Amino acid sequence: MIRINDRLSLDEREIEESFIRASGPGGQNVNKVSTAVQLRFNVRASPSLPESVRARLERLAGNRLTNDGVLVITAQRHRSQDRNRQDALAGLVELIRQAAVPPVPRRKTRPTLASRLRRLEAKTHRAGIKKTRTRRPEPE
Repeated sequence: MIRINDRLSLDEREIEESFIRASGPGGQNVNKVSTAVQLRFNVRASPSLPESVRARLERLAGNRLTNDGVLVITAQRHRSQDRNRQDALAGLVELIRQAAVPPVPRRKTRPTLASRLRRLEAKTHRAGIKKTRTRRPEPE
């Protein structure tokens, strides 16, 4: 079990890992060894996630989420496969931790009297500037 927070943990069997060749510089080693990790986690089919966390995770994932609801995280920063695995797993855990925290509801506030007066004063000032730009026809 992968522990996310006090109330949430993931079963390791829900995560699929595949190893691919990393792109970018690195000499011959890059061409020979599959060190990059592609981690796949099916968000929609996961029994470990509550519905609210699942919905927030889908929003947070952005274009890392496929049409089928599979979250794909690719890690290729490090030279070793094991470090990339840890990096990808840490990215998944961090994303789920963010989704597990419900957003703080917005409280409506009214603008203060001073801020309303400042706004009106700025509008009047701006209108005065624009008024000086108008051309009056010259008398003949």
